[in-house]
Amino acid sequence: MDPVIPDRLRWGALAWLLTLQFFVVETVVQFRGEGHSRADDVISDLGVTTWPGHQAMNASFVVQAALVLGGAVLLLPALRGAAGRVAAYLLGVAAIGTLLVGAFPSDRSDTWHVVGAVLYLVGSAAGLIALAYALRPRSEALGTALVLLGLVGAAATIFFLAEVDVLARGATERAATYVLPIGLAMAGAALGWAKGADPAGGADAPTRREERARARAAAAERARERDEALEAAARRSGNRTSSTQTEPADDFDAEDPWASTRRTD
Repeated sequence: MDPVIPDRLRWGALAWLLTLQFFVVETVVQFRGEGHSRADDVISDLGVTTWPGHQAMNASFVVQAALVLGGAVLLLPALRGAAGRVAAYLLGVAAIGTLLVGAFPSDRSDTWHVVGAVLYLVGSAAGLIALAYALRPRSEALGTALVLLGLVGAAATIFFLAEVDVLARGATERAATYVLPIGLAMAGAALGWAKGADPAGGADAPTRREERARARAAAAERARERDEALEAAARRSGNRTSSTQTEPADDFDAEDPWASTRRTD
């Protein structure tokens, strides 16, 4: 395997881990002002030009876009199959959406801001589900967790866009938004610590499914060799039995089977 690959994967895993910066910046910016409720107010309110620290919030959106997209590109060797490629594309859509949200605050360009928000929410939920299928061969637990996060994000996105009041509006938006950095941080941690020095276990490393298939093939080969050995032993035993059988005497009288036979020297 190319020695550059492990370093590339480590940097990609680190990029996804750093998406947690969003929570730190959001919390700091929220406390720069007064009256913002995470349950009732949407995240975009922290990026409007009238909110103290809005520059940091919008910068966090832009940085988040770079981390999501950069991590997906760097981790492509670890994202197996069609699901991995689909996940990379969908996460790219989410990254573009995040970039638009940060570049166009809602009080400056509401249209582009809304487009960016929709791209992010849809790309996040669908991207996590695709990512789950790409990484599940490496870890079923991780795949299951990512699927659940994706489903939560999808449901919250539908409720938020349809303005269904299952939760307060701000809480619904955050349920749809938070799943991506949480899911990417989990995936980054799993890939970064997998198999020690090689974050993805190597580009050619077997998956769990491949390992199970190899184990079944090895067991079948052992069974075949055992059957061949038994058949060979049975043939040898039969040959020995036939060679020790005594042929009937030459003076055997078929008309008088009770007559004693005479052996000729």
